[in-house]
Amino acid sequence: MATPLHVIQDVRDQVSEEEWNVRVDLAACYRLVAHYGWDDLIYTHISARVPGGGHQFLINPMGLLFEEVSASNLVKIDLEGNKLIDTPYSVNRAGFVIHSAIHEAREDAGCVLHLHTEYGNAVSCQKDGLQRLTQTACFPLATLAYHDYEGVAVREDEKARLVANLGTKLAMILRNHGTLTVGPTVGDAFHFMYILERACKMQILAQSTGQELTTITDEAFMNAVTGGESVIEGAADFGPWQAWRRMLDRIDTGYKE
Repeated sequence: MATPLHVIQDVRDQVSEEEWNVRVDLAACYRLVAHYGWDDLIYTHISARVPGGGHQFLINPMGLLFEEVSASNLVKIDLEGNKLIDTPYSVNRAGFVIHSAIHEAREDAGCVLHLHTEYGNAVSCQKDGLQRLTQTACFPLATLAYHDYEGVAVREDEKARLVANLGTKLAMILRNHGTLTVGPTVGDAFHFMYILERACKMQILAQSTGQELTTITDEAFMNAVTGGESVIEGAADFGPWQAWRRMLDRIDTGYKE
């Protein structure tokens, strides 16, 4: 029998106001990923650190579509994968391995977002990865890492290599696998992913023309990065995240439940 979506009625009474606000933002992020068609059935994952909870974090319940994720049904776990609030839901093993590794290693990782989009995967298969073909690509390229494919990420020993390859970067292409972004807030991580996803899509579309392509020079690249720092910083503060939240509220406020 399928698990009811709203079996957890009292979560809001068990958490702080700060945690509840993060839960609402994280649920909104799941709904936005679904809205843009970036979800992969019940797979891939987005996590957020619990405020004041050390290395505790929130992640999606295994078995729910992203459009079904809400603030109350997110699963709260620690670095060992222990559930910290009673829930009938389990957690995807690969999601736990990837996200626990980054949350443990990066104190600045308020949110970790991992996707398997078509365009992101297409670029992840290319030997040269993301290229300097568009202005949009300049921003993720300024903070982009790569991690080689090792199979489905369910083994503990991959954590160290994943973390080492990510370093202090804010975005990563997992070769032959997908994309990942890290941000101090849910809004920042989603904004980074929005830019990275658009850059990947533009690259594939440009390459599909079969025409000779121009690349951005070193000087122009540095000018773009320097002049566009605000593009990839403070998404939660200066507008985009609040605009996305308003858009969601016009569509469906169920993510807040």
